[in-house]
Amino acid sequence: MISANRMLYLSFSLIMISGVWLTGFETVHWLLYVPIIFSSFAGISGFCVNLWFWKKLGFIDEASCAK
Repeated sequence: MISANRMLYLSFSLIMISGVWLTGFETVHWLLYVPIIFSSFAGISGFCVNLWFWKKLGFIDEASCAK
């Protein structure tokens, strides 16, 4: 079963790649592909590189929504 976080990353990357496609792949700057690649990797593997990076820099991992 896929978790909600993984689906969040996959849907974000799908929306971003749709925007790139609508704009034109040759028009978009290469830096816009970085969040698409990272979020796709996080959605497929379950490992978020961005979260790992910020935790290594000393930021606290908090839940974004209280239950």
